[in-house]
Amino acid sequence: MLPFARVTIIGLGLIGSSLARAIRETMPTVRVTGYDADAEVRLVARAIDLCDDITDTAGASVTDADLVVLCVPVRAMGAAAAEFVDDLPADAIVSDVGSCKADVLAQLSAALPGRTVIPAHPVAGTENSGPEAGFASLFRGRWCIVTPPADADPTAVERIAELWRRVGAEVDMMDPAHHDLVLAVTSHLPHLIAYTIVGTASDLESVTQSEVIKYSAGGFRDFTRIAASDPTMWRDVFLANKDAVLEMLQRFSEDLSALQRAIRWNDGDTLFNLFTRTRAIRRSIIEQGQDDPKPDFGRRH
Repeated sequence: MLPFARVTIIGLGLIGSSLARAIRETMPTVRVTGYDADAEVRLVARAIDLCDDITDTAGASVTDADLVVLCVPVRAMGAAAAEFVDDLPADAIVSDVGSCKADVLAQLSAALPGRTVIPAHPVAGTENSGPEAGFASLFRGRWCIVTPPADADPTAVERIAELWRRVGAEVDMMDPAHHDLVLAVTSHLPHLIAYTIVGTASDLESVTQSEVIKYSAGGFRDFTRIAASDPTMWRDVFLANKDAVLEMLQRFSEDLSALQRAIRWNDGDTLFNLFTRTRAIRRSIIEQGQDDPKPDFGRRH
């Protein structure tokens, strides 16, 4: 039995459009309705036949939905929910795909009092954005973390989990606050570092006569991929998950200072031990199927 019959997706960027494609591919009898606040995005979505129906208002998109998935920047969740609250069926479940969960749960609970809210976070994506950037296999073999409130209905939680399993994701459960701490380490801090390094290189371009860009080695090149991610989304992530990000940034700053001391004092043992430990982490990521073991991440040259 399918977990849902009528799914509404609000926000038709990379994740929203990928979810629409994945549902239509894996559950073809499910009716998918889409809405985006940007009229141009709606035009593109209609042109590429992204959903069974694309509405011009948020309210119209949810009138017969049994699931609504918000795929908008995390600080816009509450405002987006407020647009359709009056048209939302009483038994509908509302979920999302944001990478900050405690703040999103608070926003949605305030905007949708008395409604069933089960947040989730598919840990998948690319640096591209827009409805044409999505693809049905984006979630296949990736994790989706479901972060229900403490008093959530177990049946509603399982229905959300089953939806993500159907589109190919592995599902895990976490407390929202714990999720935010974990993602601050694994996702948010790496993005912050990438933005900083690429920004520093940009500032140095005039000094080096553009050699920083011209002679980009693999490490810098990979940072630029991360730093090309959607600026609105990541601005909101850092502000919505401020406390966890600042906590991890403080820890990172302390570790960076220790590394700086080791280099200054020619402490080769400390450097070697750290690099050996981090190399093992890379191997474990490959063993768990979370990246490609091919040289240069399987890039074609």
